[in-house]
Amino acid sequence: MNIKRICVLCFSPTGGTEKIARLVAGELAGPLGLEPVYFDFTKPQGRRDEYRFGADDLLVMASPVYAGRLPNKLMPEYQAKIFGSSTPAIPICVFGNRSPDEALRELVLLLEGNGFQIAAGAAFAGRHAFSDRVGEGRPDQSDLDEIRSFAAKAAEKLSMDALPPLDMDRSEIGPYYTPLKEDGTPAKFLKARPLTRWEKCSRCGACARACPMGSIDPQTMDAVGLCIKCQACVRRCTVQAKYFEDPDFLSHVAMLEQNYTSRAENVILI
Repeated sequence: MNIKRICVLCFSPTGGTEKIARLVAGELAGPLGLEPVYFDFTKPQGRRDEYRFGADDLLVMASPVYAGRLPNKLMPEYQAKIFGSSTPAIPICVFGNRSPDEALRELVLLLEGNGFQIAAGAAFAGRHAFSDRVGEGRPDQSDLDEIRSFAAKAAEKLSMDALPPLDMDRSEIGPYYTPLKEDGTPAKFLKARPLTRWEKCSRCGACARACPMGSIDPQTMDAVGLCIKCQACVRRCTVQAKYFEDPDFLSHVAMLEQNYTSRAENVILI
């Protein structure tokens, strides 16, 4: 294939998905002799227009995993705004050390439906957005070695005249994972919103600038719109003023810390 440009597009509220996307793209850059070009799909302004890629582009598209699938509020935007024209693509999903479940298959099928040819795909573990203890230190050295190997094999496939279809289960995508509380019952925190410790808040606006849904009022720092629980406001706050106190949410975090601190394996499709 005659690839002239490596394009990297990702949705990454807390930076973990972008980090892994950049690692993959960086490893592809050497074999392909190209410097990656980056497109930010995270902020609302980055999702206003369509992205169209040609046959001589390579798209590395990266998404976080939410409840074992693509984020349900972002998946329609992926589908409506990212298009290829027989464009080779490498889908990457980043999961918080629990499981990618159906997310990678979902992203492969979405891209194939939008005009892309899949060269390879992977789901890599990262630190969970909800807790530093879940996926702590990921990606680690072992992950980096696996990313290098993955990129080398993908580059080898991309040197072929034509890409063979990716060998993958293409059956119907399964349901979203149901978050659980410590007692094993469903954790219902759909309506949870970030709160503010006003005695700490400096009114700097970092939380409003970080929110990928544009749902924090930059004047009051209050959450006034859709919250996807991405934790961007919590992790970007310069004075640790943002927090969640919803009981079901906190119980779900505790469940994750009790059950998912052991190393989860990456998933590779070549």
